Amino acid sequence: MPPFTRRAALALPFIPLVARADGWRPSEPVRIIVPAAPAGTTDIMARLLAPRLQARWGVNVVVENRAGAGGTIGTLELVRARPDGLTLMSGNIGPQAIAYSLFRNLAYRAEQIASIAGTIRGPNVLVVNNDVPARSVAELAALLRARPGQIPYASTGVGQSTHLSPVLMLQMLNAQAIHVPFRGSGPAQVDVLAGHVSFMIDNLTGVMEHIRAGRVRALAVTSAERSPQLPDVPAMRETLPELAAYEVNTWFGIFGPTGLPPAVVTAVNAEVNAWLDLNDTKARFTDLGGAPFRVSPEEFAAFVTAETRKWAEVIRREGLQLDAG
Repeated sequence: MPPFTRRAALALPFIPLVARADGWRPSEPVRIIVPAAPAGTTDIMARLLAPRLQARWGVNVVVENRAGAGGTIGTLELVRARPDGLTLMSGNIGPQAIAYSLFRNLAYRAEQIASIAGTIRGPNVLVVNNDVPARSVAELAALLRARPGQIPYASTGVGQSTHLSPVLMLQMLNAQAIHVPFRGSGPAQVDVLAGHVSFMIDNLTGVMEHIRAGRVRALAVTSAERSPQLPDVPAMRETLPELAAYEVNTWFGIFGPTGLPPAVVTAVNAEVNAWLDLNDTKARFTDLGGAPFRVSPEEFAAFVTAETRKWAEVIRREGLQLDAG
C-alpha cells in the first residue's frame, strides 16, 4: 500500500464526510482519460490519483491515454461519455482553455465540459539539450537570430502551453524557429534528450527530474518570479528587455462531461482535495516543481473561464489560428 494511502486512513473520520453527505460513490469501474501521451504531467496526475480513488471507492480506476491533436481527441471522447461519474479526465490548460480560440473547427465547446477539481499548477521552463552552446536566454536568442527558421524546438502538441509559450517568446524576440509537435511530453523529451531538437518549453512538473539529473539545461522559468525548486534559474522576464512582460503559468485538473449530478461533482472534488491535502502528495508535487491546486468546483470553473479569456486575447494578438485534427 502506498504511503499516501496509509496516511489517508488516519484521516477517515473527516475526509469522506462531504462525499457521504451527498451519497455518491461509484459502484462500477471508473476510467480517467488522459488526452496526452504517457510520462507528461497530465498523465502523471492521473496515475498518482487513480490508486487513491481506487482505494477510497473500492472499484477499479483505470487510466486511459488518448493522445493527439493537442489534447482535443481525448477531450472529445470525454464529452461523448455519459455524465454518470464513471468517466473523468485529467485535463490541462491546452485543450481546456487555449484550444477554444486556437482551433477554427474544434469539435467540442466549453459548455460541454464540467470543471470538477484542480490538481497541480506551476510554471513552464525553457530547457535546451546539452549539445546546444547557449547557457542563457540571451545566448539562445543570439543563436536563433543568427539562424532564423533553422533551429527546431519541441512541444507536447499543437495548442498546448508548451507550444504557445515558445511562440510568445519568439514573437517578443522577433525570432523564428521550427516547431516540432509531439503527442505528449514523454515523446518530446526523448527527442530533446537525444539532441534531435534543440530546445523546449515544458511544464516544470514534467521535466524537473531531467533538469536535476543534468540531462538538460534549464535557462529560464516562465512565471513572473523564480521557482523555489530552481532558485538559480531566472524568470524569463529577467533575462532580456524584450521579454520584460513575459509570463506564463500552466495548470492541470479533473474534468467530466457536462450534466454530471451535483452530488458527483461534489464527491469527486472532495476526494481530490483530500488527496491534495496529504503530506506525501505535497512532497511529490514539490519534487515535480509544482504546487497543489486546491479549489472548489465553483472556483475551478471560474478559473478555467478566466484562463480561456486570457489565452483568447493572446492568440488574437499573435494572429494564430489552426485547423483541429
